[in-house]
Amino acid sequence: MLAEICKKNYDKSVSECSNEELYTALLELTQSMAEDKVSAEGKKKVYYISAEFLIGKLLSNNLINLGIYDAVKEELAGSGKDLTELEELEPEPSLGNGGLGRLAACFLDSIATLGLNGDGIGLNYHMGLFKQVFEHNFQKETANPWIQTPGWLTKTDVTYEISFGHLTVTSRLYDIAVTGYENRTNKLHLFDIESVNEAIIHGDSIHFDKTNIPENLTLFLYPDDSDKAGNLLRIYQQYFMVANAARFILDECRKKGSNLHDLADYAAIQINDTHPSMIIPELIRLLTAEGIGMDEAVTIVTNTCAYTNHTILAEALEKWPLSYLEEVVPQLIPIIRELDERVRSRYSDPAVRIIDDSGRVHMAHMDMHYGHSVNGVAYLHTEILKNSELNSFYRIYPEKFNNKTNGITFRRWLLHCNQPLTAYLESLIGPEFKKDAAQLEKLLSYRDSAEVRNRLLAIKQENKLALKNYLKATQGVDIDENSIYDIQVKRLHEYKRQQMNALWIIYKYLEIKRGHIPTTPITVIFGAKAAPAYVIAKDIIHLILCLQQVINNDPEASPYLKVVMVENYNVTKASHIIPACDISEQISLASKEASGTGNMKFMLNGAITLGTRDGANVEIGELIGEENLYFFGESSEQVIAHYAKGDYCAKSYYVDDPVIKELVDFIISAPVMKAGDAETLLRLHAELIKKDWFMTLLDVRDYIRTKEIVLRDYEDRAAWAEKMLINISKAGFFSSDRTIAEYNRDIWKL
Repeated sequence: MLAEICKKNYDKSVSECSNEELYTALLELTQSMAEDKVSAEGKKKVYYISAEFLIGKLLSNNLINLGIYDAVKEELAGSGKDLTELEELEPEPSLGNGGLGRLAACFLDSIATLGLNGDGIGLNYHMGLFKQVFEHNFQKETANPWIQTPGWLTKTDVTYEISFGHLTVTSRLYDIAVTGYENRTNKLHLFDIESVNEAIIHGDSIHFDKTNIPENLTLFLYPDDSDKAGNLLRIYQQYFMVANAARFILDECRKKGSNLHDLADYAAIQINDTHPSMIIPELIRLLTAEGIGMDEAVTIVTNTCAYTNHTILAEALEKWPLSYLEEVVPQLIPIIRELDERVRSRYSDPAVRIIDDSGRVHMAHMDMHYGHSVNGVAYLHTEILKNSELNSFYRIYPEKFNNKTNGITFRRWLLHCNQPLTAYLESLIGPEFKKDAAQLEKLLSYRDSAEVRNRLLAIKQENKLALKNYLKATQGVDIDENSIYDIQVKRLHEYKRQQMNALWIIYKYLEIKRGHIPTTPITVIFGAKAAPAYVIAKDIIHLILCLQQVINNDPEASPYLKVVMVENYNVTKASHIIPACDISEQISLASKEASGTGNMKFMLNGAITLGTRDGANVEIGELIGEENLYFFGESSEQVIAHYAKGDYCAKSYYVDDPVIKELVDFIISAPVMKAGDAETLLRLHAELIKKDWFMTLLDVRDYIRTKEIVLRDYEDRAAWAEKMLINISKAGFFSSDRTIAEYNRDIWKL
């Protein structure tokens, strides 16, 4: 298999080839096999449009999905070569940021795995979000180039002229093959422009001239929008994405026989969050330009488009000033005004208008009025949307609202990243779980087996040692594999409350200094990027890095407590971290996390959840029984009531509770101030006392109390292993294959 390509391309045997030559040969092998599985089957096709696709490294994922991973690994090993060394040569595509983008990647995998006709559409960012480095206990953002030749991107002949208010650019389509597990190959379509100029970036920063659209349009994901130029650039990017998508979709549908009046019979368009919302007015504009009347064009687009809501955070529901849209996409303004007038003529409630009294265009409102489906991404999230955040729309369109609890692709998050556990599960319950995750429930029959529990603990220990070695090699950090690995990895945002975890670290550190030594040492691991303009999020990173320095350099405390902030957290690092986790931190303020998918990945790999009753945590608890995870904190109903009444006062917790006061004040204590920057630490200290919008101090005492119970329960290894087994066995519900089957059954109807 591989030997033939090496002979053809290099006139060498596998053993004689360099790792670089072998990597290139494997690219050729997988791409040719993937191409053989491309199918034109299916009159109707789903187009999943998203600003992000956090696809991770693709080589091993594709080898697994194509069914040749083991054969390739053995062929390489037989020639003295190591597949993991080849994986290290592969750059991680820098096309996403957090859960939104990772979900989109899992969904594309599942669409192909289920044999559905469906492609992704997005942008080909040259530098992605940013590469995170730590300097002087601060996050520094640097450019993150990833595109190389040869690579996974395939240049196509598809180009379009895309016009904005004051300029026209020529797009170019690049494709990445999306292999399904033992099924068809679909595509991720990424649009780019060839005039992009990476040289306009200032040094090793992420700063550049935001007004130079022909040279910056596809440079970065989520360019800083703290000024007008950044806002305009985001609008340019979003319109560029949907204008290309609309033309591409219409072209494909015409080729298959659509007369455009029947577009909804050929295309289902899923709008992933609000970033692609302009697809609605753009499609209407194109259809009316073809001679279709406005009423019919609106109906066609409504029947074709569906919207996924990923948040209840008001600031994440995009609202663009009408004047900005007039500057960038004047051709859409008559359509948007017409859509708004239609809403105003039917409904008197100002809350459902598309254009508000301040002249801002609410993108989500356009999606809900002019799409046929609105879905949340976890049961609790959807209920909050219906009953509270989007209640005005739910009362108008109850039939549009539905829930699609998120899922993850098991091939990457078990088969690839936890091969010891996969092999053991297969020896116990057979291989069917690789295709049908519900088969994991068969593991429950071993619930009372001491041998199985001990083997699960041994595999966890193996993975902890592997993470120790990985962190030593990549970050020069030494951790104790016999400690409890307590892990919180996700985007850095105040609502996810990494700051509350930091307060627990302070609590535990002070306890150790007072002589209260934990039974088993604890290693607290964070991984997170903060948006470049998100000041408080960056302050929290600074605090964690300062605590890392203070505690790890304290000979009294460091044998018992260690803090590690993983630099530049991404899919690759997650694949090392998740299998090694003991305690999965899912501690968002109840009602604020739409779903979470990290919670599912950790559960699948035998970690135990410590979390609030938020997002998909609620469904995890219902599936496994509340005795097999640890809930704490106030409920979503209580939290929503606090916001409604405005009765939460952080300062009263600080003043009235001496324990909370001591923890918060440690942020500005002498040892932390010595490690950090006084202005930054004082700002974070003041934020927690005076504002604390996401109610850290509300839950911190219950968090500390519950976490101490978790640490105590860890010592009963047999009972802990039983919890692990139950978590793994019940994780099948959270397969993205199940999620996609529900999308197709209820929304796309392919």
